[in-house]
Amino acid sequence: MKRVAAGIAAAAVALALAAPAQADPDTDFTNELHTYGIYGQKDYNAWIGKIMCKRQRNGVDRDAFASARFIQAQLAKNQNSTEQSWQFLGAALRFYCPDKLPIMDQAR
Repeated sequence: MKRVAAGIAAAAVALALAAPAQADPDTDFTNELHTYGIYGQKDYNAWIGKIMCKRQRNGVDRDAFASARFIQAQLAKNQNSTEQSWQFLGAALRFYCPDKLPIMDQAR
């Protein structure tokens, strides 16, 4: 539970920092993931972020916890931590579905 709380707190801090507007959001998203130690193919990570947004919009994932579990399952082969899953979630929300950002507040 402490890891989840730490992940939520880290993601909340990251949410406070506005993502700069650039021509290629996938590159900016990838660059932010690198600051969290999350690596992998740019297109794959962007796809996970966009699919997570679609799952939120379609009600497949009912809350941030479900989305974080989905992300962690997709990134499992890279041995990412629970905290990194939450950081990925926060970044994906900012870049691909900012209308869903309130799920982070609800998770607190």
